[in-house]
Amino acid sequence: MISDVYFPRVNGVSTSIQTFRRELARLDCQVTLVVPEYEGVQTTAVLDDDADVIRVRSGRVLFDPEDRRLHWRALMRALNGLPGQFDLVHVQTPFFAHYAGLRYARAHAVPCVATYHTLFEEYLHHYLPFAPRALTARLARSISRGQCNALDGVIVPSSAMTDRLRTYGVDVPLPILPTGIDLGRLIGGDGPGFRAQHAIAPDQPTLVCVGRVAFEKNLDFLLRMMAQAVELLPTASPTPVLVICGEGPAVPSLMRQARALGIERHLRFVGYLDRSGPLLDCYRAGDLFVFASNTETQGLVLLEAMALGVPVVSTAVMGTRDVLREGEGAAIVPEDEAVFAARVVQLLVDRDARLALAAKARPYAQTWSAGAMAGRLFKWYGETIERRRRAGGVATALARPS
Repeated sequence: MISDVYFPRVNGVSTSIQTFRRELARLDCQVTLVVPEYEGVQTTAVLDDDADVIRVRSGRVLFDPEDRRLHWRALMRALNGLPGQFDLVHVQTPFFAHYAGLRYARAHAVPCVATYHTLFEEYLHHYLPFAPRALTARLARSISRGQCNALDGVIVPSSAMTDRLRTYGVDVPLPILPTGIDLGRLIGGDGPGFRAQHAIAPDQPTLVCVGRVAFEKNLDFLLRMMAQAVELLPTASPTPVLVICGEGPAVPSLMRQARALGIERHLRFVGYLDRSGPLLDCYRAGDLFVFASNTETQGLVLLEAMALGVPVVSTAVMGTRDVLREGEGAAIVPEDEAVFAARVVQLLVDRDARLALAAKARPYAQTWSAGAMAGRLFKWYGETIERRRRAGGVATALARPS
């Protein structure tokens, strides 16, 4: 696998790579991972890198301090220095990793596939605000079409993504294969301790949202919804709180918006939290998990919340449309601030209804296990290799030679 991003950069791509790699290993499929190094981070100690994680020299990205740009020559040296013959190259991101992975695969006559994690048509205009949105969308579609059609197949996390790529003119296989969640890691969590740490009283109605704090995540909608929810709650109720867990470029803008809406005291920005403990505490501190992103390719955080027994109130757009089922641990609402706020308040006030929804959350999340999804990926790897073998004589073993 090759990616322009990985831990310590926390996002859905990093989580997906780590989850699939771990689960594939349980199926005796060895995966060598080639990813950026992050200056100042001791990767072996902090991130538990193993001998098959190859870190490549990288530089900072202009206007985006969280990400890194792989150095092309260092990346190619790392790939050309890999021992043994690989059976398949899996590209995880569409930047240098895509072009390097495709070049390596062609040189070694093996299939090259990718996962289409991000709907760049909806993202690009946020990072090129000086360009007309129609132009950035057309550019994103053109690049995606060219990149995808150069591959042996592209994994997509949802049916909505399949539909979108087909409209671009992508004609390679597009298997729908969500990441899934590691239920074994989603146990426990100290909600009361988290509340105490962040000055949230035990009886305060608390909403939680987890994810990158970026403009495309529609967090401004949640703030406007929160302002309405505050007005709708009975005057005798304790002050409600919205906890936003994550970091990103939209934080200053959201803080300004909160001041303009007069809801500063109802917000807690808690930054990135370690997935092994503090993040679980954050989820468990919530009476409800709220979400309104309309650009998600999947929405793993929704499943994580439900796996921890926290009911969800969310819109169902793009990838979240496949993830959520009304009443199965989740209340689905339209992208309408008043309707969303009314549903949130109804569940906060009606404890029995909230607990009934929570009772169905974990059983539903269990149907999205990472192991099941990895099994499907492993099977598709084999089918892809066999297709290429028939076309050009590619070996069929999936395990990397020692």
